[in-house]
Amino acid sequence: MKHLKWFGPLVLVLGLLSLASCSKEEAPDAPVEEMDVSEESTEAADEAPVASAEEAASETLELVEESASEAEPVDEAIVLAVAETPAAKRDWKFKEGQNYVRLVPTQPTVGSADKIEVAELFWYGCPACYDLEPHINKWAETKDPNVRFVRIPALFNAVYRLHGQLYYTEEVLVRNGVIKDPAGFRAAVFQEYHRRGNRLTSEAAIQKLFARFGVSAEQFQATWGSFEVNQKLRVAGDLLRRYGVRSVPSIVVNGKYRTNATEAGGSYPKLIEVIDELTVREGLR
Repeated sequence: MKHLKWFGPLVLVLGLLSLASCSKEEAPDAPVEEMDVSEESTEAADEAPVASAEEAASETLELVEESASEAEPVDEAIVLAVAETPAAKRDWKFKEGQNYVRLVPTQPTVGSADKIEVAELFWYGCPACYDLEPHINKWAETKDPNVRFVRIPALFNAVYRLHGQLYYTEEVLVRNGVIKDPAGFRAAVFQEYHRRGNRLTSEAAIQKLFARFGVSAEQFQATWGSFEVNQKLRVAGDLLRRYGVRSVPSIVVNGKYRTNATEAGGSYPKLIEVIDELTVREGLR
């Protein structure tokens, strides 16, 4: 009987120890990836019968064996992927903040993204634009085929806008084949303003200039007030604001870099050098 008295408490203690061990094995620390549990799985767990201590121990043993069976990884050299940055390896001649300004964020361009766009913002009445003309024309003739050159008239006030309308009327009539000598027409506009004293401050004065290049009154009027010309003027005004242009002539490369002759180094040949370097930068993206 004495042996039986001691045997009862001993069985109770062993039973409690067995339960405590089972709870630790059944609830191991789960990795972060496995922490999400859906409501359905929680309800299913609540309804499932509690597994016996022997089953839990068996399951735990299998998990340990599976983990232990994995071969230790062999030490391997870690290779890091390094992005190629050819632009950073070059010794650039011109510096951001000194010879040009970077526009953040990059702004839209007139044309599509198939080419690198160089835009000249100008005014026919600007003496510096007149002086830049032979330099930028020579550059445009020999530029890289992957570079697109466009002109955007500045629209700072009413006279600027009038000349902007002149420019886009000219552009449409050139495209439609009405003006046969676009270079001669553009040169004539600069000559009228800067050499002959004709400021072209009225629609009538501007129409007379177009007539000299074979544009009839009907062709001029149909184009001058057209939706296309007005739309081009709206785009020009928007880009002028986006590019932050305060003076002309200014150059914007691909909607990302803005410069002028003063920032480039004080001369038009230096400005051409900056344009070429910035287009090379864009080509290395």
